Amino acid sequence: MTATIAPTSAALPLAIPPLDRAAAAPLQEQLSEALRAAVLSGRLKSGTRLPPTRQFAADLGVSRNTVAGAFDRLLAEGYLEARVGDGTYVARALPDDLIRARRPPAPVGGADRAAGDLSQRGSLLVAHPPSAARPGDCPAPRAFRAVLPALDAFPRRAWGRLVERHLRRPDPALLGYGDPAGYRPLREVIAAYLGVTRGARCEPDQVIVVGGSQQALDLAARLLLDPGDAAAIEDPGYPGARAALRAAGADLRPVPVDAEGIVVGTALAGARLVYTTPSHQFPLGATMSLARRLALLDWAARDGAWILEDDYDGEYRYDGRPLPALQGLDGGGRVIYLGTFSKVLFPGLRLGYLVVPPALADAFAAARALADRGSPQLEQAALADFIAEGHFARHIRRTRLLYLERQRALVAAARRELAGLLEVRPAAAGMHLVGRLPADADDRAVWRRAAAHGVACLPLAACALAAPPFPGLVLGYAAPDIAEIEAGVALLRAALRGDR
Repeated sequence: MTATIAPTSAALPLAIPPLDRAAAAPLQEQLSEALRAAVLSGRLKSGTRLPPTRQFAADLGVSRNTVAGAFDRLLAEGYLEARVGDGTYVARALPDDLIRARRPPAPVGGADRAAGDLSQRGSLLVAHPPSAARPGDCPAPRAFRAVLPALDAFPRRAWGRLVERHLRRPDPALLGYGDPAGYRPLREVIAAYLGVTRGARCEPDQVIVVGGSQQALDLAARLLLDPGDAAAIEDPGYPGARAALRAAGADLRPVPVDAEGIVVGTALAGARLVYTTPSHQFPLGATMSLARRLALLDWAARDGAWILEDDYDGEYRYDGRPLPALQGLDGGGRVIYLGTFSKVLFPGLRLGYLVVPPALADAFAAARALADRGSPQLEQAALADFIAEGHFARHIRRTRLLYLERQRALVAAARRELAGLLEVRPAAAGMHLVGRLPADADDRAVWRRAAAHGVACLPLAACALAAPPFPGLVLGYAAPDIAEIEAGVALLRAALRGDR
């Protein structure tokens, strides 16, 4: 049965759709929703008098309690108002622009108009995404995503036992928000690990656990830069750092890199901050010399500037021990050190860390709290055990050997299949190589062709603010196994030759 309501205005009676007794939703809820929709659409005007509950119930073929309950709900929500001795009405206080059809009209100018409604920071975020390629661009094979670890080598069983341990005997503290700066035992083992393996000088209170290196970059940029401040960045360099700094409103200053890392010279003049990857420059792979490190620290101390040291894959060195961090040489408290577990364990873990000077620890902890209240406690507890019990060190040793083997497979396959098309040379560190294209090649065009053939890579031009030193492709070799590497090289050859 369809009920009609005769409004006090000259509008036609309102039809209420039949209620469905077989539906999962109770009749009272169905009626509430139907009346709410009628008010919001404007079919029931402000000031319209509703029928008495007894009459309305008879028209609908339901109990009076069903109608009374629906009215009570809408009264509580402000859609209706009761007048003593006079019945129930659609609330007069509803503004006209809130009770028209609720499908928003297309903004004038389309998407451009919508983008124009963003804040200045929002517009910068949209204009400068951190990645040059979307994860879904090349679903298979995994060759050659940069800085993606070997997910097939991750010790899932050991990790699962540690997570299960905390689930079986849950500490109530792990189920709460926890310290925004991070789970204390995890901060302690990170500080100890960095002291032994990276030569860092830090206490647990200086360690701030974050949701990966991208959040670390975002927090540092927002805390250390005002809009318009100059920020120096390696060129070519990591696109994610460039995006974070731009989103903070920084005036980016490209600084060239050579075989000794970032060039410490006039390009740094006036910069409030410099971003650098001294252990393994991204993407070209240089290791910063000691002379450059000392010069950079001297510049920062003299100019009162900050150094963001991103040690994204420092564990992976194949000709000796990992190099000491720049932070360990810093005597002036000017270095903020970034590390991540996404590159050595798995990206979905979303855990990384900052090591900040003591004077900045409270500020970074407060910013972390404001961002998202902190990282999940359970995963932090499992990771703390994973490191403390030696699983992490064993995993690094195993994957260091594995990655060297996969790098050699990529170089061999490239020499065999890509001669004259792409020159790929071995490197002493890292999880990626840079392939050099012929001097007249357009690496962005090659990247698009490679994506069409199912190969994931990164054009060197996407890493550069100015013109890149040469056209090339950044090829990650850590994630794919040897069969996938060889298949990826074959697909890349077809892309480079223009085969369909």
